[in-house]
Amino acid sequence: MWSEVPGVQVVSWRMLNRLRQESWAIDNLDMMYLDDETLAWAKATDDHENDSEVEFHKDSNNNVLENGDTVVIIKTLDVKGSSLSAKLGTVVKNIKLVDDNKEQIEGRVEGQLIVILTKYVRKQS
Repeated sequence: MWSEVPGVQVVSWRMLNRLRQESWAIDNLDMMYLDDETLAWAKATDDHENDSEVEFHKDSNNNVLENGDTVVIIKTLDVKGSSLSAKLGTVVKNIKLVDDNKEQIEGRVEGQLIVILTKYVRKQS
């Protein structure tokens, strides 16, 4: 956003506007200066008026989850279609995010790949 290249400024401004629900993005937008011509260019697509939110996979404590994270199951879960039961406190390493559902992750419990709802896990620090 501090670049002197107008194209970089425009892209930065548009990306920060897409993330404007985040306090840090708003802070950066407040600090950013664009001359009138560059600001008009940035607003030309009306992308800044798009109210769609960027959604992230979040655990029970509202921490953002990423591929490869390690989580802990916070409730004993019965796995549908299996006799397996994922016990409270089970550590699931190297999770994979389900792309089309922000409330689901995949992970291996006792060697079996299962889908786990994010509201039943806590990210391990």
